Amino acid sequence: MTNQSPRRAIQAVTFDVGGTLIECWPSVGHIYAEEAVRHGFCQISPDLLNHRFGAVWQALKGFRHTRSEWAAVVDATFQGLTPTPPSKTFFPSLFERFAEAEAWRIYEDVLPSLDALSSRGLKLGIISNWDERLRRLLHQLKLDNYFQSIVVSCEVNSPKPDRLIFLEAASNLQVSPQTVLHIGDSLEFDIHGAKAAGFQALQICRGNSIPKHGEIHSLIELVSGDALPVQRR
Repeated sequence: MTNQSPRRAIQAVTFDVGGTLIECWPSVGHIYAEEAVRHGFCQISPDLLNHRFGAVWQALKGFRHTRSEWAAVVDATFQGLTPTPPSKTFFPSLFERFAEAEAWRIYEDVLPSLDALSSRGLKLGIISNWDERLRRLLHQLKLDNYFQSIVVSCEVNSPKPDRLIFLEAASNLQVSPQTVLHIGDSLEFDIHGAKAAGFQALQICRGNSIPKHGEIHSLIELVSGDALPVQRR
């Protein structure tokens, strides 16, 4: 893990969800393509849908994870590929697919890391930009019991990087913001947002690139050796 000089000993660790704890499996494009075929549309390349979804996602501004916004994302991804927009046909069933555990995979480093952090007396929390499907999904994945606080943007009307969603988590965990370490994959939403709220933060960058200061490649790095200065209680 990259060297870090925290301001205060860490009492709690909070996590982003998508890209940090879980990933869509086998991919967004595969699930989109499967659902289209299931509703009578011709087979569309998952790679093409992944490319289109990525472009639509990157162009989003002020996304608040509402059902209508998701419908617009799906329609834009399929634009010109189906005779009728998915919002008029198979979007409702597609929306439900992503609430099911079968559409997601937990990263291999997650469960051993959460077990190790819990065993060290740390409080754990989730801070996620998501919609009303998240709690059901976490329950199906058997992840919810690890966390003393789960803060979802749609429930507090405060998406990351708004500092209020982070402060809500610190309040729920009954710790000061300076003693919380937040882990997420987005520099803008997780790292900048967490630091603006007074949290400590590390960006998780899964892959083979050389880690920079303030980055980790695996959650295992959090619990290897004496990586975390835990305040004993």
